[in-house]
Amino acid sequence: MVLPLHTERLTLSVLTAADRAAFVRYRRDPDVARWQSWSTTYSDADADALLADQPAGIEAGSGRWVQIAIHDAGGDLQGDIAVRALDDQPDTYEIGVTLAPAAHGRGIASEALTAIIDALFRELGAHRVFAVSDARNEPVARLLRRVGFRHEGRNIDADRFKGEWTSLDTWAMLRRDR
Repeated sequence: MVLPLHTERLTLSVLTAADRAAFVRYRRDPDVARWQSWSTTYSDADADALLADQPAGIEAGSGRWVQIAIHDAGGDLQGDIAVRALDDQPDTYEIGVTLAPAAHGRGIASEALTAIIDALFRELGAHRVFAVSDARNEPVARLLRRVGFRHEGRNIDADRFKGEWTSLDTWAMLRRDR
């Protein structure tokens, strides 16, 4: 996939060290961290390790995650989209999205996800794009429906997450759905 991608209001590119301060700031926010694998103690060192380990772009079939930065017209980091090309299923991609609290409710996630999903299908020949979310996270459920994902199922108490059993929703779309 050719990055950066440009939308009407956004630029999407691989997260870099220049994004670190804003990235760490929103990852430390309790309302953001609640739904994610990290905690509010996310540090500069954690970000540096992530940046050092990620590929330079989306690598088909690699199984590796890459964080795609979402920048507004002024160059400010609004959030990121994580993308992983599965290594055990051809042309299958998992995505996740995280926004800084100030970016919520402005259509930024919808615009950015739509651009990434379209590029996965158009440029990388994706067959399937999917996401997994905590069943209690209704805002992300609304977002995924809004950009065209179908709810495929719920795994009840399937994940021991941050000290409690949680249920997971799976969302997906196929190339023919676009």
